[in-house]
Amino acid sequence: MKRREFITLLGGAAAWPLAARAQQPAMPVVGFISGRSPSDSEALATAFRRGLTETGFIEGRNVAIEYRWAEYHNERLPAMVADLVRLKVAVIASIGGTPVPLR
Repeated sequence: MKRREFITLLGGAAAWPLAARAQQPAMPVVGFISGRSPSDSEALATAFRRGLTETGFIEGRNVAIEYRWAEYHNERLPAMVADLVRLKVAVIASIGGTPVPLR
């Protein structure tokens, strides 16, 4: 093997771990939507994160959570859901008793 071929082979082998890391799947994103305010939903959001952690999903480590708060303006809910759908979240979790009409 010639020196130039050896250096090319060595460079390719060094770059392989970087390419392998770049091909890893993106972190899943969960949408969390509430008709309430963040402060009024704090206990429920904490319980939600705890439940995710118990099943192996840790926010910021292997799952991202996109939060949406309607602040008691239920007319905002359909647009907020549409926003999460546009983001292509894996799942949408909703708290509260008000159904969200989908259009």
